Amino acid sequence: MTSGSTRLPESFYRHTGDGSYHSTPATAGPWSPKAQHAGPPSALLGRALERHDARDGFRVARVTLEIPRPVPVAELRVDVRTIHSGGRTELVEGELTADGRTVMLARAWRIASGPADTPALRPEPVPPPIPGPQPSPTMTGAHLDGYVAAMEWRFVSGGGFDTPGPGTAWARQRIPLVAGEADTPLTRALTLADSNWAVASELDHIRKLVINTDITLALHRDPVGEWLCLRAATAASPTGSGLASGRLDDESGDCGRVLQTLLVAER
Repeated sequence: MTSGSTRLPESFYRHTGDGSYHSTPATAGPWSPKAQHAGPPSALLGRALERHDARDGFRVARVTLEIPRPVPVAELRVDVRTIHSGGRTELVEGELTADGRTVMLARAWRIASGPADTPALRPEPVPPPIPGPQPSPTMTGAHLDGYVAAMEWRFVSGGGFDTPGPGTAWARQRIPLVAGEADTPLTRALTLADSNWAVASELDHIRKLVINTDITLALHRDPVGEWLCLRAATAASPTGSGLASGRLDDESGDCGRVLQTLLVAER
């Protein structure tokens, strides 16, 4: 797999044992080759949250991730604990650290799966079909040889991240999250979820500083398959902040929602 002349690593991370992970260059985000896109570390925390004291019949229904500082492309450690465990619901918490500093926090609700006779309530129309292969997307001033290249992007209206939103894009990973492991529905969704604001982008991130402080992913069902679709838009107000909201689909339809708070500031 390549982006231009750059060959992709085999995965976003390599597990080095005892909750520690080596970050490969594929994790690098659009702003610097030294700082990660929040998608892969979100998924790394999600992987730990769904594995921690896992119980049959339970699924992760909602994850909220806080990003107090940039996640470096470096050695990371993941720690998870249970806050509450009941008969039908569990609240679990995870922390991602680099060199002893907290770089990402997560809380997730794991709840008992609903009964089979729960009605399939789908008020939203099915997503548009996956477009055919497209050139690599553009993003002015961005580092494109990390995360952006490690994902395959297909924008429904063509263009790319430089095309003002609201936007709709299908995407899938070109490489797994952790070397030697199969991805899960949750980790695939989290790997993509932080791109919600970029697909939705309607604020000038060249002249202004536009960056998200958090990510919330709520799934009413687990997505199926490697291709996922984001349909996203941005809201913003003078003297306020931005809000990127999106709908996540698989090829069968609606899976859940993504919400991100956006800091908008002078550079």
